[in-house]
Amino acid sequence: MRWSAGAVTARRKKNAAMRASLQRVGTKSAKRKLKARRRKEQRFATDVNHQLSKIIVAKAQRTGRGIAVEDLSGIRDRVRLARQQRTQLHSWAYAQLRAQITYKAEMAGVPVAVVDPRNTSRTCSHCGYCDKANRVSQATFRCRHCQWAGHADHNAARNIAARGHRTYRAAQSTAPIAATPPAASGNVSSKPGPSGPSS
Repeated sequence: MRWSAGAVTARRKKNAAMRASLQRVGTKSAKRKLKARRRKEQRFATDVNHQLSKIIVAKAQRTGRGIAVEDLSGIRDRVRLARQQRTQLHSWAYAQLRAQITYKAEMAGVPVAVVDPRNTSRTCSHCGYCDKANRVSQATFRCRHCQWAGHADHNAARNIAARGHRTYRAAQSTAPIAATPPAASGNVSSKPGPSGPSS
């Protein structure tokens, strides 16, 4: 599933410009407006996260799959970006989005696997070759080994899904087996659960 953030990005850029304008004014009235603007932006981010997490969990439940999410702990300190990208990164509630996905998934009985995001954008999802040069641009991925090319975000999502599958299976294989009392007929039936995480 691919979700376009074009409208959200445009609105965030507009909000950033309005904040900068109010900060330059510096009056008490401007400061009050700036505070109100920030609260409005927080409500907007919360609503977007709610809607997006709802869509993700609903699709996973409908298709009988799980969800793989990146462990983005400390991402603000690890990632080096241009000033504009840094502003966008620091102003979005990623932890809130993950919490909403996890909460909704738990309520729906959908498994969630948290995976290490390192090199997911540099590794070819088709042959496994990892190289920084594979990421031709922000949007384009082209493997220097097998020559596969595609959208960079789609490639990274496939890698995250694959890691999610491995994480889920590893957890299943090490989970303790609960004792199940025999059925009255002497036969024990089991209902298949959802498969491992997928993007």
